Formats: sequence, structure tokens, C-alpha cells
Amino acid sequence: MDVKPLRFIGEPIEVVFDEPPALEKKPDCPRGFVWRGESYRVAEELAAWHDYTRRGRMARNMSPRHAATATARGSWGVGRFYFRVRTDAGRIFDLYYDRAPGGPDDRKGQWFLFREMQS
Repeated sequence: MDVKPLRFIGEPIEVVFDEPPALEKKPDCPRGFVWRGESYRVAEELAAWHDYTRRGRMARNMSPRHAATATARGSWGVGRFYFRVRTDAGRIFDLYYDRAPGGPDDRKGQWFLFREMQS
């Protein structure tokens, strides 16, 4: 399927799972999400990928050798899991889970609606 970005969104979302992920920091594709008060049901997962690139100050806090290993395998609180989904209304979105903790009292990470795509 050939798709291209329609618009950037970059907003936090709440996700819905039929069953909670076995590994919270390595989630599967959600079954739905809520964005701006509207619920979307995922009809199909079109693609999935991950990116363990260290960003910001996290990119500078380890030796190059260790950074290369972390980029390949991931490390705690670093990385994103991306999912391209088609909703039951036929819209295509890219969403991702950012593993970075929100702070000392919020160690879970957050879901984002990255962009809307068009075919």
C-alpha cells in the first residue's frame, strides 16, 4: 500500500486494548483510541515498527559503543513503537507509544497520534 502524509497531528491520545499488553513498555497495536473526545476503532493494523534512537540529552549520555547497542536493542525509557492503522471509518493514522517516562511519578510513557495518512 502506497500512502503519504496528509497532515501532522502530534497530540496525546488515550488508547484502548481488548486485553492489556503483557509488557507495558513493548505494547502491541491498540484496538482503538480516543482523540479530542472522539473514539476511533482500529479495523486493521497496516504496519508496525520501532525506533530506539536516543533523543535530546539521552543521546549524549553514553559511549558510542554502548549507544550503538542501545539503538539496536533499546534501553529503559528510550524508544518509540509505531503503528499504522486503518480505522473502521477507513481513515489511516500513524500512532506511537513513547517509552520515555513523564517524570518521577509517571514512569509509564505516553501514546501519541502522530499523523493522518492518505492512500
